Amino acid sequence: MPKALVDFLGYAIYFWLNESEPLEPVHVHVSKGRPTPNATKIWVTRNGVRLEHNNSQIPRNELKELLNFINENKNTIIVEWATRFGRTDFKEK
Repeated sequence: MPKALVDFLGYAIYFWLNESEPLEPVHVHVSKGRPTPNATKIWVTRNGVRLEHNNSQIPRNELKELLNFINENKNTIIVEWATRFGRTDFKEK
């Protein structure tokens, strides 16, 4: 079940609430319009954001804007992650 965080440029940015166990580090999924299992995945790290994969094939210029937006709002995302999942582990490299 997805938990939508925000809509930006027509893309949904969200968490899956039934994330696998063990829980992966902080990340968001991004897809055009509405959540989909084949979404783009972006790690949120202490130092910024990092693209894991672009499965939803977001065009490069829009992906760059999305990465910048997510980076600018990473503290809010981290707080929301902690609220939903009870902890915040980070992918380091």
